[in-house]
Amino acid sequence: MAILSSLRAARPTLSFEFFPPKSEKGSQELLETVHELGKLDPAFVSVTYGAGGTTRERTREVVRKIISDTCVPTIPHLTCIGHSGSEMEEILDQYSADEVGTILALRGDPPRDQPNYDRSQDHFRFASDLVNFIKKHHHPFEIGVAGFPEGHPATQNRLQEMDFFKAKVDEGADYICTQLFFDNHDFFDYRDRCSLIGIDLPIVAGIMPITTLSGMKRMADLAAGSRFPAKLLKALNDAGNDPASIRQAGIDFAIAQCQGLIDQGVSGLHLYTLNKSNATKQIATALSF
Repeated sequence: MAILSSLRAARPTLSFEFFPPKSEKGSQELLETVHELGKLDPAFVSVTYGAGGTTRERTREVVRKIISDTCVPTIPHLTCIGHSGSEMEEILDQYSADEVGTILALRGDPPRDQPNYDRSQDHFRFASDLVNFIKKHHHPFEIGVAGFPEGHPATQNRLQEMDFFKAKVDEGADYICTQLFFDNHDFFDYRDRCSLIGIDLPIVAGIMPITTLSGMKRMADLAAGSRFPAKLLKALNDAGNDPASIRQAGIDFAIAQCQGLIDQGVSGLHLYTLNKSNATKQIATALSF
């Protein structure tokens, strides 16, 4: 099932991201979440892929279950670190058999237990290599790539960053899904810079609602360089130490952020769900498309 026609429609799309659970109980809870959020008529959902391919089989299993149990187009993330060409061919053949129509192609991270991992030995050194490989596969996949409104963490030179990104897009990307961000000015500036270098693809905005202070701190550690606007920090500070108030402040900020993006013609909103439905549903139902 492909998604590009939805992303090019006049109305912004809504989509959700999940990660593959580690247990059967978690898998069942995830399917319940998918069915609950499916009532919001998402254009697609996506399933993440562990560092170094560590969730390869679990990612495929979740994708197959969602496709078989729902009518929602499902996009597997696919990273190239640690995979040979033959392994990648096998993965793509499997997804072709599963009737997957779209792949989100990423460079990805090395396994956490290999801090000195040598990327220079990989068959696919960059996401652009993976995009090129998928484009040449006998099954015609649509291909998504990651965008970085706050800047790519591995490239400090912002001019060079966009040159690298344009090279990735030119290998055959069909749409862009951004990493999380909290200041819409970063997204609009990124969208304008894409336009300036001739990138004319739908850009889906990645949104991560903050529901706990501990979650925000983990996010700051994992997504190095993320900027938390003073308006968001003030709202969380005003909530005091009450978990319910903190959660609502984060949701209210996400609603305002999403509505601001909709009002400025965003192609789509991609909500990081953390495999839970309540906050995501509250945000989605509050929006005016």
